[in-house]
Amino acid sequence: MSSAKRPRTCRNFAAESDLFDVLPDDLLIHLLCRLASSASSPSDLLNLLLTCKRLNRLVLHPLVLSKAGPKAFAVRMEKWCDSAHRFLKRCADAGNSEASYTLGMIRFYCLTNRGSGASLMAKAAIKSHAPALYSLAVIQFNGSGGSKSDKDLQAGVALCARAAFLGHVDALRELGHCLQDGYGVRRNSDEGRRLLIQANARELAAVLLSSSRVRQQRHHQFGNLPDLTATRCSLLSDFGCDFPATEPHPVNLFLREWFESERGVAGRVGLRLCSHGGCGRPETRPHEFRRCSICGTVNYCSRGCQSQDWKIRHKEECTAVQRWQDAEVDNAGGVMFNAVEEVEDANVVGTV
Repeated sequence: MSSAKRPRTCRNFAAESDLFDVLPDDLLIHLLCRLASSASSPSDLLNLLLTCKRLNRLVLHPLVLSKAGPKAFAVRMEKWCDSAHRFLKRCADAGNSEASYTLGMIRFYCLTNRGSGASLMAKAAIKSHAPALYSLAVIQFNGSGGSKSDKDLQAGVALCARAAFLGHVDALRELGHCLQDGYGVRRNSDEGRRLLIQANARELAAVLLSSSRVRQQRHHQFGNLPDLTATRCSLLSDFGCDFPATEPHPVNLFLREWFESERGVAGRVGLRLCSHGGCGRPETRPHEFRRCSICGTVNYCSRGCQSQDWKIRHKEECTAVQRWQDAEVDNAGGVMFNAVEEVEDANVVGTV
Protein backbone atom coordinates (compact mmCIF):
# COMPACT_ATOMS: atom_id res chain seq x y z
CA MET A 1 0.00 0.00 0.00
CA SER A 2 1.59 3.24 -1.11
CA SER A 3 1.04 6.57 0.51
CA ALA A 4 1.60 9.88 -1.13
CA LYS A 5 4.30 12.07 0.39
CA ARG A 6 3.24 15.39 1.73
CA PRO A 7 4.80 18.26 -0.21
CA ARG A 8 7.40 20.36 1.59
CA THR A 9 6.36 23.80 2.59
CA CYS A 10 8.80 26.65 3.02
CA ARG A 11 7.95 29.58 5.21
CA ASN A 12 8.62 32.95 3.73
CA PHE A 13 10.84 34.49 6.41
CA ALA A 14 11.49 37.56 4.32
CA ALA A 15 7.90 38.61 4.71
CA GLU A 16 8.07 38.23 8.47
CA SER A 17 9.95 40.22 11.08
CA ASP A 18 13.64 39.60 11.79
CA LEU A 19 14.14 36.38 13.79
CA PHE A 20 16.58 38.24 16.08
CA ASP A 21 13.70 40.38 17.30
CA VAL A 22 11.73 37.37 18.54
CA LEU A 23 14.59 36.03 20.71
CA PRO A 24 13.86 36.63 24.42
CA ASP A 25 16.00 39.12 26.32
CA ASP A 26 16.91 36.50 28.93
CA LEU A 27 18.56 34.30 26.32
CA LEU A 28 20.51 37.17 24.82
CA ILE A 29 21.63 38.40 28.23
CA HIS A 30 22.89 34.91 29.08
CA LEU A 31 24.90 34.79 25.84
CA LEU A 32 26.25 38.29 26.37
CA CYS A 33 27.36 37.36 29.90
CA ARG A 34 29.37 34.47 28.50
CA LEU A 35 30.90 36.74 25.87
CA ALA A 36 31.74 39.49 28.37
CA SER A 37 33.46 37.07 30.74
CA SER A 38 35.65 35.68 27.92
CA ALA A 39 36.31 38.99 26.12
CA SER A 40 39.92 39.25 24.95
CA SER A 41 39.90 43.05 24.62
CA PRO A 42 37.64 46.07 25.20
CA SER A 43 36.79 46.10 21.49
CA ASP A 44 34.78 42.88 21.91
CA LEU A 45 32.19 44.75 23.94
CA LEU A 46 32.57 47.98 21.98
CA ASN A 47 31.66 46.22 18.73
CA LEU A 48 28.48 44.88 20.31
CA LEU A 49 27.52 48.37 21.49
CA LEU A 50 27.75 49.61 17.92
CA THR A 51 25.81 46.73 16.35
CA CYS A 52 22.20 47.75 16.96
CA LYS A 53 20.02 49.53 19.49
CA ARG A 54 18.83 46.32 21.12
CA LEU A 55 22.31 44.93 21.68
CA ASN A 56 23.46 48.33 22.87
CA ARG A 57 20.76 48.26 25.52
CA LEU A 58 21.39 44.65 26.55
CA VAL A 59 25.20 44.93 26.70
CA LEU A 60 24.77 47.74 29.23
CA HIS A 61 22.53 45.55 31.38
CA PRO A 62 23.95 45.38 34.95
CA LEU A 63 24.14 41.58 34.85
CA VAL A 64 26.27 41.65 31.68
CA LEU A 65 28.54 44.38 33.02
CA SER A 66 29.02 42.50 36.29
CA LYS A 67 30.38 39.45 34.42
CA ALA A 68 32.98 41.25 32.26
CA GLY A 69 36.47 39.81 32.64
CA PRO A 70 39.84 41.55 33.22
CA LYS A 71 40.75 41.86 29.53
CA ALA A 72 37.48 43.67 28.83
CA PHE A 73 38.94 46.54 30.90
CA ALA A 74 42.45 46.40 29.42
CA VAL A 75 42.28 49.97 28.14
CA ARG A 76 45.55 51.47 26.86
CA MET A 77 46.80 54.76 28.18
CA GLU A 78 46.52 56.54 24.83
CA LYS A 79 42.86 55.48 24.60
CA TRP A 80 41.95 56.79 28.06
CA CYS A 81 39.10 59.30 27.96
CA ASP A 82 35.97 60.32 29.85
CA SER A 83 33.97 57.62 28.05
CA ALA A 84 36.35 54.90 29.26
CA HIS A 85 36.14 56.35 32.78
CA ARG A 86 32.33 56.33 32.71
CA PHE A 87 32.23 52.76 31.37
CA LEU A 88 34.49 51.50 34.17
CA LYS A 89 32.40 53.38 36.72
CA ARG A 90 29.20 51.84 35.33
CA CYS A 91 30.71 48.34 35.55
CA ALA A 92 31.91 49.01 39.11
CA ASP A 93 28.42 50.19 40.09
CA ALA A 94 27.05 46.95 38.62
CA GLY A 95 29.15 44.99 41.11
CA ASN A 96 32.09 44.01 38.88
CA SER A 97 35.08 43.51 41.20
CA GLU A 98 37.59 43.67 38.37
CA ALA A 99 36.23 47.05 37.24
CA SER A 100 36.30 48.34 40.83
CA TYR A 101 39.93 47.27 41.18
CA THR A 102 41.01 48.69 37.81
CA LEU A 103 39.28 52.03 38.28
CA GLY A 104 40.47 52.17 41.89
CA MET A 105 44.12 51.76 40.86
CA ILE A 106 43.77 54.39 38.13
CA ARG A 107 42.09 56.88 40.44
CA PHE A 108 44.48 56.29 43.33
CA TYR A 109 47.76 56.49 41.39
CA CYS A 110 47.05 58.27 38.08
CA LEU A 111 44.26 60.70 38.91
CA THR A 112 45.52 61.26 42.51
CA ASN A 113 42.02 60.75 43.88
CA ARG A 114 43.28 58.73 46.84
CA GLY A 115 40.07 58.38 48.83
CA SER A 116 37.87 57.29 45.93
CA GLY A 117 40.55 54.95 44.57
CA ALA A 118 41.12 53.23 47.91
CA SER A 119 37.34 52.94 48.41
CA LEU A 120 36.90 51.19 45.05
CA MET A 121 39.76 48.78 45.78
CA ALA A 122 38.24 48.06 49.20
CA LYS A 123 34.91 47.36 47.48
CA ALA A 124 36.64 44.72 45.36
CA ALA A 125 38.61 43.37 48.32
CA ILE A 126 35.41 42.78 50.29
CA LYS A 127 34.41 40.37 47.53
CA SER A 128 37.72 38.48 47.96
CA HIS A 129 39.40 40.00 44.90
CA ALA A 130 43.01 38.92 45.50
CA PRO A 131 44.83 41.64 43.46
CA ALA A 132 42.82 44.33 45.27
CA LEU A 133 43.74 42.85 48.65
CA TYR A 134 47.41 42.77 47.69
CA SER A 135 47.36 46.36 46.37
CA LEU A 136 45.78 47.58 49.59
CA ALA A 137 48.52 45.71 51.49
CA VAL A 138 51.21 47.55 49.49
CA ILE A 139 49.47 50.85 50.29
CA GLN A 140 49.47 50.00 54.01
CA PHE A 141 53.13 48.92 53.98
CA ASN A 142 54.22 52.20 52.34
CA GLY A 143 51.68 54.59 53.83
CA SER A 144 50.84 55.55 50.24
CA GLY A 145 48.74 58.67 49.86
CA GLY A 146 49.80 59.93 53.29
CA SER A 147 52.92 60.47 55.35
CA LYS A 148 55.52 58.02 56.59
CA SER A 149 53.71 57.83 59.93
CA ASP A 150 50.63 56.46 58.15
CA LYS A 151 52.29 53.09 57.58
CA ASP A 152 50.38 50.21 59.14
CA LEU A 153 52.54 47.11 58.89
CA GLN A 154 50.15 44.83 60.75
CA ALA A 155 47.24 45.81 58.50
CA GLY A 156 49.47 45.19 55.47
CA VAL A 157 50.38 41.72 56.72
CA ALA A 158 46.70 40.89 57.40
CA LEU A 159 45.66 41.95 53.88
CA CYS A 160 48.60 40.09 52.40
CA ALA A 161 47.68 36.94 54.31
CA ARG A 162 44.12 37.09 52.98
CA ALA A 163 45.34 37.51 49.39
CA ALA A 164 47.86 34.70 49.89
CA PHE A 165 45.08 32.44 51.17
CA LEU A 166 43.28 33.10 47.87
CA GLY A 167 46.37 31.97 45.96
CA HIS A 168 47.82 35.32 44.88
CA VAL A 169 51.47 34.59 44.03
CA ASP A 170 52.84 38.08 44.75
CA ALA A 171 51.05 38.10 48.11
CA LEU A 172 52.52 34.70 48.98
CA ARG A 173 55.99 35.96 48.14
CA GLU A 174 55.50 39.22 50.07
CA LEU A 175 54.15 37.41 53.13
CA GLY A 176 57.05 34.96 53.00
CA HIS A 177 59.58 37.80 53.06
CA CYS A 178 57.70 39.53 55.89
CA LEU A 179 57.88 36.36 57.98
CA GLN A 180 61.55 35.85 57.22
CA ASP A 181 62.43 39.45 58.06
CA GLY A 182 60.00 39.91 60.97
CA TYR A 183 58.43 42.84 59.12
CA GLY A 184 55.04 43.64 60.64
CA VAL A 185 54.75 40.13 62.06
CA ARG A 186 56.62 37.88 64.47
CA ARG A 187 59.63 36.41 62.71
CA ASN A 188 59.25 32.81 61.53
CA SER A 189 61.94 31.88 59.02
CA ASP A 190 60.69 28.34 58.42
CA GLU A 191 57.13 29.45 57.65
CA GLY A 192 58.45 32.26 55.47
CA ARG A 193 60.58 29.85 53.46
CA ARG A 194 57.60 27.51 53.06
CA LEU A 195 55.50 30.34 51.63
CA LEU A 196 58.27 31.34 49.22
CA ILE A 197 58.50 27.75 47.97
CA GLN A 198 54.72 27.65 47.62
CA ALA A 199 54.79 30.91 45.63
CA ASN A 200 57.39 29.50 43.24
CA ALA A 201 55.43 26.25 42.88
CA ARG A 202 52.23 28.13 42.02
CA GLU A 203 54.10 30.32 39.57
CA LEU A 204 55.67 27.28 37.95
CA ALA A 205 52.27 25.62 37.55
CA ALA A 206 50.76 28.79 36.05
CA VAL A 207 53.63 29.24 33.58
CA LEU A 208 53.53 25.59 32.55
CA LEU A 209 49.79 25.83 31.87
CA SER A 210 50.24 29.06 29.93
CA SER A 211 53.15 27.62 27.94
CA SER A 212 51.10 24.56 27.04
CA ARG A 213 48.29 26.72 25.70
CA VAL A 214 50.72 28.89 23.73
CA ARG A 215 52.40 25.84 22.20
CA GLN A 216 49.05 24.38 21.17
CA GLN A 217 48.02 27.66 19.59
CA ARG A 218 51.33 28.06 17.75
CA HIS A 219 51.24 24.45 16.56
CA HIS A 220 47.73 24.99 15.23
CA GLN A 221 48.75 28.18 13.39
CA PHE A 222 52.37 27.62 12.38
CA GLY A 223 53.07 23.90 12.73
CA ASN A 224 56.37 22.99 14.39
CA LEU A 225 58.16 26.33 13.88
CA PRO A 226 60.34 27.22 16.90
CA ASP A 227 59.34 30.14 19.10
CA LEU A 228 62.23 32.62 18.87
CA THR A 229 60.43 35.67 20.17
CA ALA A 230 59.26 34.62 23.65
CA THR A 231 60.69 36.60 26.57
CA ARG A 232 62.35 34.23 29.00
CA CYS A 233 61.97 34.41 32.76
CA SER A 234 64.86 33.34 34.98
CA LEU A 235 62.73 33.62 38.12
CA LEU A 236 62.14 29.85 37.93
CA SER A 237 65.82 29.03 37.56
CA ASP A 238 65.79 27.41 41.00
CA PHE A 239 63.76 24.62 39.39
CA GLY A 240 66.14 24.28 36.45
CA CYS A 241 63.46 25.71 34.12
CA ASP A 242 63.31 28.56 31.64
CA PHE A 243 59.81 29.66 30.64
CA PRO A 244 58.14 32.74 29.14
CA ALA A 245 57.54 35.50 31.69
CA THR A 246 54.02 35.71 33.07
CA GLU A 247 51.87 38.53 31.71
CA PRO A 248 51.31 41.45 34.14
CA HIS A 249 47.80 42.54 35.06
CA PRO A 250 46.38 45.01 32.47
CA VAL A 251 46.12 47.81 35.04
CA ASN A 252 49.83 47.48 35.88
CA LEU A 253 50.65 47.96 32.21
CA PHE A 254 48.33 51.00 32.17
CA LEU A 255 50.13 52.52 35.17
CA ARG A 256 53.54 52.11 33.58
CA GLU A 257 52.36 53.57 30.26
CA TRP A 258 50.72 56.48 32.09
CA PHE A 259 53.75 57.44 34.17
CA GLU A 260 56.20 57.00 31.30
CA SER A 261 54.14 59.36 29.12
CA GLU A 262 54.58 63.13 29.08
CA ARG A 263 51.43 63.58 31.14
CA GLY A 264 52.62 61.14 33.79
CA VAL A 265 56.17 62.50 33.95
CA ALA A 266 54.86 66.03 34.49
CA GLY A 267 52.65 64.83 37.34
CA ARG A 268 55.33 62.95 39.29
CA VAL A 269 58.23 65.40 39.50
CA GLY A 270 60.59 64.11 42.17
CA LEU A 271 58.71 60.80 42.46
CA ARG A 272 59.97 57.43 41.27
CA LEU A 273 58.41 54.37 39.67
CA CYS A 274 58.84 50.88 41.07
CA SER A 275 61.79 49.41 39.16
CA HIS A 276 60.07 46.06 38.63
CA GLY A 277 58.82 46.17 35.04
CA GLY A 278 55.57 44.34 35.78
CA CYS A 279 54.45 46.68 38.58
CA GLY A 280 53.99 50.27 37.38
CA ARG A 281 53.24 51.73 40.84
CA PRO A 282 54.65 55.23 41.47
CA GLU A 283 55.56 56.93 44.70
CA THR A 284 52.90 59.17 46.21
CA ARG A 285 55.47 61.16 48.20
CA PRO A 286 59.27 61.59 47.89
CA HIS A 287 61.40 58.68 49.12
CA GLU A 288 58.38 56.44 49.73
CA PHE A 289 59.93 53.34 48.12
CA ARG A 290 63.00 51.53 49.40
CA ARG A 291 66.23 51.61 47.40
CA CYS A 292 68.56 48.71 46.72
CA SER A 293 71.05 48.74 49.59
CA ILE A 294 73.87 47.56 47.30
CA CYS A 295 73.83 49.98 44.35
CA GLY A 296 71.13 52.51 45.32
CA THR A 297 70.06 52.94 41.68
CA VAL A 298 66.75 51.06 41.80
CA ASN A 299 63.74 51.23 44.12
CA TYR A 300 60.78 49.00 44.86
CA CYS A 301 57.29 49.34 46.30
CA SER A 302 57.47 45.94 48.01
CA ARG A 303 59.76 43.09 48.93
CA GLY A 304 57.99 40.90 46.38
CA CYS A 305 58.81 43.28 43.51
CA GLN A 306 62.41 43.54 44.70
CA SER A 307 62.82 39.78 44.83
CA GLN A 308 61.34 39.26 41.36
CA ASP A 309 63.37 42.04 39.74
CA TRP A 310 66.57 40.76 41.36
CA LYS A 311 66.12 37.34 39.80
CA ILE A 312 64.90 38.59 36.43
CA ARG A 313 67.11 41.62 35.76
CA HIS A 314 68.84 43.47 38.56
CA LYS A 315 71.14 40.63 39.57
CA GLU A 316 73.04 41.19 36.32
CA GLU A 317 73.03 45.00 36.61
CA CYS A 318 73.79 45.71 40.28
CA THR A 319 77.12 47.58 40.11
CA ALA A 320 78.44 46.57 43.51
CA VAL A 321 77.84 42.88 42.79
CA GLN A 322 79.54 43.21 39.39
CA ARG A 323 82.54 44.96 40.96
CA TRP A 324 82.91 42.22 43.58
CA GLN A 325 82.64 39.53 40.93
CA ASP A 326 85.45 41.17 38.94
CA ALA A 327 87.58 41.40 42.07
CA GLU A 328 86.91 37.74 42.83
CA VAL A 329 88.32 36.76 39.44
CA ASP A 330 91.52 38.71 40.18
CA ASN A 331 91.99 37.46 43.73
CA ALA A 332 90.98 33.83 43.11
CA GLY A 333 90.88 33.41 46.85
CA GLY A 334 87.19 32.77 47.23
CA VAL A 335 86.65 35.58 49.77
CA MET A 336 84.90 37.88 47.34
CA PHE A 337 82.84 35.01 45.99
CA ASN A 338 81.43 34.39 49.47
CA ALA A 339 80.62 38.10 49.78
CA VAL A 340 78.72 37.99 46.50
CA GLU A 341 76.76 34.97 47.67
CA GLU A 342 75.84 36.77 50.90
CA VAL A 343 74.63 39.80 48.96
CA GLU A 344 72.56 37.61 46.64
CA ASP A 345 70.95 35.80 49.58
CA ALA A 346 70.15 39.11 51.26
CA ASN A 347 68.50 40.45 48.12
CA VAL A 348 66.52 37.30 47.52
CA VAL A 349 64.88 37.59 50.94
CA GLY A 350 63.94 41.19 50.25
CA THR A 351 66.64 43.33 51.89
CA VAL A 352 66.80 46.71 50.21
